[in-house]
Amino acid sequence: MQYCLQVFSSTKHLRTSAPEFRNTATDACSECRSGDERERLSANGDFDASNSLRERYVFLMARLLSRAPNSNIWRRTCFIFYLQILIALLTIIMVIQLSSSVGSRVAYTTVAKGMERSPLARIIVITPTYRRATRLADMTRMANTLTHIENLHWIVIEDGNSLVPAVGRLLNRTRLPHTYIAAKTVPGYPRRGWYQRTVALQYLRNNTDAITNGAVRSVVYFADDDNSYDVRLFNDYIRNVEKVGIWAVGLVGGVLIEMPDVKNGTVVGWNVAWNKNRKFATDMAGFAISLDVILNSTAVFGTSCTRGMGAPETCLLEDLGIERSNLQPFGFDQDERELLVWHTKTVKETYNKRVQDTHGFFVE
Repeated sequence: MQYCLQVFSSTKHLRTSAPEFRNTATDACSECRSGDERERLSANGDFDASNSLRERYVFLMARLLSRAPNSNIWRRTCFIFYLQILIALLTIIMVIQLSSSVGSRVAYTTVAKGMERSPLARIIVITPTYRRATRLADMTRMANTLTHIENLHWIVIEDGNSLVPAVGRLLNRTRLPHTYIAAKTVPGYPRRGWYQRTVALQYLRNNTDAITNGAVRSVVYFADDDNSYDVRLFNDYIRNVEKVGIWAVGLVGGVLIEMPDVKNGTVVGWNVAWNKNRKFATDMAGFAISLDVILNSTAVFGTSCTRGMGAPETCLLEDLGIERSNLQPFGFDQDERELLVWHTKTVKETYNKRVQDTHGFFVE
């Protein structure tokens, strides 16, 4: 089949008809069959491969025809040969595209160099994010908080097909161990962030050792990029969670405070404005989960949550096998209680970059 490639690629140089070409090729093959004749022709310059393209390809065709006397056979053979090449090329293209897709999904993981194992519990922060004009301002504020926290790994999931370089640079400047993933929401997920948290949980389960860095104990916290966080939330609450920790959240659900109803250190109900009959009527910012609980389950944020009246917190905690008796309340044993996390929202403005000059600055 190696001759098919050479002959087919050169047929445009030959103007001989098929029967005439076959006869010429057969004569050339017969003439060159003898070693003495081949040497004589070469000595006379009549069989110099570089002397004539016609002689070279006639000889190649002769060898092909000597193996396949019927012209239909070699045509069929060459067709099959080229078909195999086409299939191979298509396979290579598909593999490259798949690799690119995987590469864009899990773009990179950066672990701070020289970081030693800490006796403190490892905090794993999961943050969905998406393009908007205020995103870099929100994430800068959040990054400034997280840089004060020891032994923390930040997983950021971009709702898009590719990473945003400006976000990557922001993460690198924090010098925190972090993972930046691009995962565009797939059809069927009702709200922004659900699919990204699912991707993060799956990635965490598949890369536990790299993310925990040998920590004896780790805790997972879902932190939106536009909330406001006190460093004490991480150091005093999250790091001390045994199974599931829970606390009050400010400025959420149309009220000043949402919180669990705690009696004698036990959660007995919920002080919330919306659907307090939910089994876990808490905001995403109001709880953290031990990594062991997550690793012992396959629970993720699904495409729907009828049990939670459309809120994902109840479904996730129920799917993890959590009972209300497992909840560990924080911040309720103080004489003057303090909020350490607020469900703040940056005011949304509409900007037209086609009209407004950005003067060379990057704006989403």
